[in-house]
Amino acid sequence: MAVLENNCVKLVTLFPFILQTDEFPNYTAPENITRVTEFILMGVSDRPELQIPLFFVFLVIYGLTVVGNLGIITLTSVDSRLQTPMYFFLRHLAIINLGNSTVIAPKMLTNFLVKKKTTFYYECATQMGGFLFFIVAEVFMLALMAYDRYVAICNPLLYMVVVSPQICLLLVSIAYFYGFSTAIVIPSCVFSMSYCSSNVINHFYCDTVPLLALSCSDTYFPETVAFISAATNLVLSVILVLVSYFNIILSILRIHSPEGRKKAFSTCASHMTAVTVFYGTLLFMYLQPKTDHSLDTDKMASVFYTLVIPMLNPMIYSLRNKDVIAAFKRFPSNPCYSFKLV
Repeated sequence: MAVLENNCVKLVTLFPFILQTDEFPNYTAPENITRVTEFILMGVSDRPELQIPLFFVFLVIYGLTVVGNLGIITLTSVDSRLQTPMYFFLRHLAIINLGNSTVIAPKMLTNFLVKKKTTFYYECATQMGGFLFFIVAEVFMLALMAYDRYVAICNPLLYMVVVSPQICLLLVSIAYFYGFSTAIVIPSCVFSMSYCSSNVINHFYCDTVPLLALSCSDTYFPETVAFISAATNLVLSVILVLVSYFNIILSILRIHSPEGRKKAFSTCASHMTAVTVFYGTLLFMYLQPKTDHSLDTDKMASVFYTLVIPMLNPMIYSLRNKDVIAAFKRFPSNPCYSFKLV
């Protein structure tokens, strides 16, 4: 039991929905139990003077997220020159980023403007499920994109065979299915617990860690399920990314011409940047000393997962991508140019 709890504490820093039992002991209900029917979200900050400024800051972030990801989705759908496996995965990453932000941001923005920041019991469960669906799908989508770059650089002649449209659709479907299964299993475990009296969630959305801190039940089972889920997510995605980029680097080093190396590296530079930002945040959390870890730190990391990274990804994949920039320039002159959905 002690080993499991220590592992859970570390893995919570890698995924916002993982339990940190040492810092959040179970809530012990009094003799007269009152069942919780709604929760109160404390938000990013409980300081009244910061609510309006924070509202505008996150409104701008969410607005940029929506515009950027819708732009990527539109361009990769309508432009005939972007109908490749790489842009197929990019389109689905944009869909995931847009969905992840939309699950969190509207409720978060509303709570900045109201005094009573309540969320109903099943509304909270739905938000948790939506968040888990998109965050798990994003982890595996980034891994699939690393695999796509590996095939493109290491086996260019077989690229369209290995990552055919049918294979791409299958891989994306697996990522969504795994995200969906996680979104069903973990909230079901969390909300099968009893919540008594205390209903104040120290977070800006319904997350597993602060929710189970309010439970008056034995949380060993949901802790175990969340630990197994986090370990699976982490190990599978990291192994696929590391193996892919290890082989990519070896292939680039075998290229003799500097121009060839530069061209090969440029095809995966945007994805490497996105992976670095995403996993860099995870490693920052993971490498923190346990004594310095707090729920406030988790909140800041969650802001990155749910809002900042989804805003940055469209910029990362467009500003340094000549194909996307060219497609953006062509689109205003003829929006229906070579319209084709894949």
